[in-house]
Amino acid sequence: MTEQQKQEPKEEKSQAQLDYEAGQEFLKNLEPAQAANAFHNALIAFELEGNENGIANAADKLGDICAKRGDVAMALSHYDRAYAICQKQSDRFSLFSIEKKKAKLMYDAKDYDQAIRLYGEVLDEYSALRNPQGSVDTLEILAEIYLAKGEKDKAADSYRTVAAIHKSFKHSRHAEKYLEKAAEIEKG
Repeated sequence: MTEQQKQEPKEEKSQAQLDYEAGQEFLKNLEPAQAANAFHNALIAFELEGNENGIANAADKLGDICAKRGDVAMALSHYDRAYAICQKQSDRFSLFSIEKKKAKLMYDAKDYDQAIRLYGEVLDEYSALRNPQGSVDTLEILAEIYLAKGEKDKAADSYRTVAAIHKSFKHSRHAEKYLEKAAEIEKG
């Protein structure tokens, strides 16, 4: 018997975990249908095991696949399931990740009012985290949404807020660029 064989055997991966990992490989290889099938199998197996983390992870991945396909209702259903588990576990970073995905989903679905509400929550979170880059990125998306809705004043305000953030970091060129964007929008 070799030294390696004498050591304790590694813990076997469950079928659920194997299916989940297969789903990730299919995603990597740009095979979303196969990935969806693997994640669905993983989800069912995680449910049977009572593995909430596994359920949340599989549901999140299924949400991503449904979102890419444009199936808003199913994507929301999967994201909401993962979100509920993360809430129960007080996993703030996973909750934030799902909130950003749901906001993008609503924007892509042209449900602008819902997207604005969700991106507003994302912006609040970035502010609480003192993450200026995240705030700037979110404000730019909000400006795009306001423009799509024809709310030029709110879009211009978003760009002015971006300019103010850049100005506070002494990024004069960037600040000026966003002030010009705001002025252009207001001129029409």
